[in-house]
Amino acid sequence: MKRERAATLAVIVAALGYFVDIYDLILFGTVRKPSLIELGYTTADELTNQGLFLFNMQMSGLLIGGILWGVIGDKRGRLSVLFGSIITYSLANLANGAVDTIEQYAICRLVAGIGLAGELGAGITLVSELMDKRTRGIATAIVAGVGICGGVAAGIVGGGVPAIWEGASWRNAYYVGGGMGLALLLLRIGVVESGMFKTTAATTVSRGNFLSLFSNRRRVVRYLSLIAVGVPVWYVVGILITFCDRIGGELGLHPEPRPATALMFCYAGLAFGDVGSGLVSQWLTSRRRALAIFVSMTALSIVAYFVLGGVSSSVFYGLCSLMGLSAGYWAVFVTTAAEQFGTNLRATVATTTPNFVRGSAVLLALGFQELSRPLGIVGAAAGVGVFAIGLAILGLFGLRETFGVDLDYVETDS
Repeated sequence: MKRERAATLAVIVAALGYFVDIYDLILFGTVRKPSLIELGYTTADELTNQGLFLFNMQMSGLLIGGILWGVIGDKRGRLSVLFGSIITYSLANLANGAVDTIEQYAICRLVAGIGLAGELGAGITLVSELMDKRTRGIATAIVAGVGICGGVAAGIVGGGVPAIWEGASWRNAYYVGGGMGLALLLLRIGVVESGMFKTTAATTVSRGNFLSLFSNRRRVVRYLSLIAVGVPVWYVVGILITFCDRIGGELGLHPEPRPATALMFCYAGLAFGDVGSGLVSQWLTSRRRALAIFVSMTALSIVAYFVLGGVSSSVFYGLCSLMGLSAGYWAVFVTTAAEQFGTNLRATVATTTPNFVRGSAVLLALGFQELSRPLGIVGAAAGVGVFAIGLAILGLFGLRETFGVDLDYVETDS
């Protein structure tokens, strides 16, 4: 009973922490235009280029923080990361609401990115190690499903419902995020550390050695395959949704779609997709097959976005929800990451993998920017999409099935 209570509390804290995490992560996309306009950037090129700059700063922070928090999680424990990351991104959010220059904005997005990098991996690792192996897929689906709703909240607070929030300050939206994060720290009381981590910490086995992921060929293949499988999720969010105003305009929509509204619809779909992918994985008793199904659905929904996205605004936003539903395999993806490696490397992998996927959006955005010159906005977005889906399909072949696997083991070089 005591273990069940500890596991339940861990699920609640991880889910709410991920809610605030996603709120902050997506908030920039919803307030990008009004915040940059207030800072003096008004032309279409300025809004795109400065938006990409800030987006890349945030994603670069995720790359840095992914390694930092992952190593800390395996060396010092899952709880130290879970709450340390929340403090970091909450304070960065509060500071972001008071910026006056693009340089200050960039620093806040970098620090926020570093903070955002730790919560999900630590939360999923803790929940996976506390839950029974037969039900951990459901628990992680709940964490992801609740967390993804933070994106819907960010869309609403950031202006996704004009009739309600028109004229609301983008600065207040950042203050709301910072306040929610600090309030969440009150739930720290009663959350316990993973018993598997405590057992491993009492031994002399090497923990949190990021470079050891590359010292064994099979580990390298598993690790890179994991990253590849997750790339389409952030292609959808980071390119097709974040820059939907430019893409939708080129597809023939007038007025152009609102990024805040598109993000709201996309994340509503992602919330259902995350729960759905987790349940499908439980039903099939397979992580790999569930991932393959949802990657295929993502590819088809992307094609529909380009073919039908210019029909009407209603159809466009409906397709945003469809892409979100299809790309909502984040729960199964992160659970698979936690299950692929031993206790001494689990937090490192579960934290770095989703953040390297998020960080891949930097490369996708740069490719989108460069290809837009010869191919145009729509052609560039489609070209980057072909690359992202192809990479994910290739990655599926490098994963081993981990449904129901016992997680109480360590990685060795033997």
